[in-house]
Amino acid sequence: MSSTIGEKIRVSIFGQSHGEAIGAVVDGLQAGEKIDEEALAAFMARRAPGKVLSTARREQDRVRILSGLAHGVTCGAPLALVIENTDQHSADYDLLRRLPRPGHADYPAHVKWQGMNDVRGGGHFSARLTAPLCAVGGILMQIYERRGIFIGAHLASVCGVKDTPFDPMNVTADDFALCASRYPAVMNQAAGEEMMRAVAALQQQGNSGGGVVECAVLGLPVGLGSPIFDGLENRIAKAVFGIPAVKGIEFGEGFSAAGMTGFENNDPYTVRDGRIELLSNHAGGILGGLSNGAPLVFRAAFKPTPSIAAEQRTVDLKTMEPANLRVGGRHDPCVALRAVPCVEAACAVALCDEIL
Repeated sequence: MSSTIGEKIRVSIFGQSHGEAIGAVVDGLQAGEKIDEEALAAFMARRAPGKVLSTARREQDRVRILSGLAHGVTCGAPLALVIENTDQHSADYDLLRRLPRPGHADYPAHVKWQGMNDVRGGGHFSARLTAPLCAVGGILMQIYERRGIFIGAHLASVCGVKDTPFDPMNVTADDFALCASRYPAVMNQAAGEEMMRAVAALQQQGNSGGGVVECAVLGLPVGLGSPIFDGLENRIAKAVFGIPAVKGIEFGEGFSAAGMTGFENNDPYTVRDGRIELLSNHAGGILGGLSNGAPLVFRAAFKPTPSIAAEQRTVDLKTMEPANLRVGGRHDPCVALRAVPCVEAACAVALCDEIL
């Protein structure tokens, strides 16, 4: 099982949802980069469980940096990060060794590893593994900001309730800060309140909902990326699909571009103060896999949480008979609510080979 991404800078994620700890190792990060651990803790708090309409699992998600730092500055050695698991209820998952949960990886993982997979909380497939992803991404975002590059995201929609979208031409770092200061992370606070009501109603029914996270990157120089297999879309998509529950991604107009004409979808150029600029941003800041100078904008779709209280049909892997299952444990009724910093972090990880 490989959970590593990157070439010049390699990020490896390790651990299981109910193991002793989870964490990450970053190889290739250059020396001399200051890490603000208080700012990292604030970033981690945006993803942490225990919020309204989230899992009741209580985890501090305190990041311990075991190596790679000297006096708060990267020293060139591999950066090793550990986050302890302190609030596991593993007994909640005993039944799942026989009854795979619909919508989860339980059954294909059971077949792949001959029943030796860790089913507790989803094991290595769990969204719990987004905590070390956020730890790495939070560190990289600090480094990027010193280079004038900013990453931010918000909930574009939840359960069909839509937030005010980012302006693809004029989104700002202040917009990012506003969304980061709110839970849920939205531009329009009234939309956020409506989202929460919609999720609460589904939770009362023993059900769950999905959502879309919109992310943008500011300050990228023109020409980052490569054609064919190493384009910015390719790199970002690979990292974002590492977040459990992501089922789709689109850049710029995305699927809507299929219903547009070429004249409508193309982004014209102009010259202002001796600089080439774009007049629109239907491409989402990427052409041919390369950054084109406009804000990079993409959206990731999250499926509804598959662990729901309502009874579902499954099979008994021991008796090979149909069975019914009510999933126990503690689960988010909408994973998208806490996924916003995860998308930011995945984007940061995807870009590190190009930026650093």
